[in-house]
Amino acid sequence: MPEKSTIQLSPDWLTVLEGEFRQPYMATLKEFLLQEKKSGRTVYPRGSEIFNALNTTPFDQVRVVILGQDPYHGPGQAHGLSFSVRKGVEKPPSLINIYKEIEQEFGIKMPPHGDLTGWAQQGVLLLNATLTVRQSAAGSHQGKGWEQFTDAVIRAINDKHRHVVFMLWGSYAQKKGAFIDRTKHLVLTAPHPSPLSAHRGFLGCGHFKKANDYLLQHQRGAIDWSLAEATPLQKTS
Repeated sequence: MPEKSTIQLSPDWLTVLEGEFRQPYMATLKEFLLQEKKSGRTVYPRGSEIFNALNTTPFDQVRVVILGQDPYHGPGQAHGLSFSVRKGVEKPPSLINIYKEIEQEFGIKMPPHGDLTGWAQQGVLLLNATLTVRQSAAGSHQGKGWEQFTDAVIRAINDKHRHVVFMLWGSYAQKKGAFIDRTKHLVLTAPHPSPLSAHRGFLGCGHFKKANDYLLQHQRGAIDWSLAEATPLQKTS
């Protein structure tokens, strides 16, 4: 297990998840990642961004969870937030469909970039099930331990929070979120926004408005989905 000081994870999440770093699977995962590096393989995202989703959205501020599967595996794409790419990088097709749905629901034009940091700063946890991937090899880091870690993330939110909105798009996300307590949280399901499936029910799902209606109903505040410059929430007791 790495020392606390070497884990690039914010203190609030580390307090919640530190037990995971003592588990045998985490040592195995760390060794696998070291071997990838020693073999000269390119891994995305860069090491400092692996926990970007958790570091950008403090544990006590999580209001929405959008669950992805793998990081993008093309050069310059992945930066640790599910479905998000840096400014200046071409928007992937699934993200374009997400933008189309938001435009349909709210009548707001999306920005030209695909950087979803503004959502993350408002309490939208953009979590991939697997936090790393080998360049040009989708799914290459599945089954190495990340799924157990991200299950622990979801379980912590499920157990310790109330009135969080979980957006589970596609069968993979829906299976991963099957244990979420529907009596405490809102779970929204739809086909994946990929061009292969978006027209089977993702487009027209109404998830972003449903999420805001639920959050307002429970005095948690609406998300500004327009990606206007956002100010992070203040800590709540």
